[in-house]
Amino acid sequence: QVQLVESGGGLVQAGGSLRLSCAASGRTFSRSHMAWFRQAPGKEREFVSAINWIGDSTNYADSVKGRFTISRDNAKNTVTLQMNSLKAEDTAVYYCAGRRALSTRLAVRANEYDYWGQGTQVTVSS
Repeated sequence: QVQLVESGGGLVQAGGSLRLSCAASGRTFSRSHMAWFRQAPGKEREFVSAINWIGDSTNYADSVKGRFTISRDNAKNTVTLQMNSLKAEDTAVYYCAGRRALSTRLAVRANEYDYWGQGTQVTVSS
């Protein structure tokens, strides 16, 4: 089992940047695809980005493509989401998620992920 703890959220002005981190514990982290999701008030949880277990394949939601970058460090058991050019519509609770790498496919649906962090709030003021 993998336990995930997010950090790095906060309040930032539109156009600014934030860097979210997800610290993982557990021996299976390096064999897990990892992802970030977000959930705004009154909305469903939505996919943001995913990275494969090796770290050489990524996927992004169209709404964040070109602004966000996902990366991982398997030696440090961490996944990072660098968020640039933030917009008010990026305001949400951001969740780190993982799933066992049983295939090469990077899942985009929340129900395909096996473990989750508690979330970190990101607020972008306009």
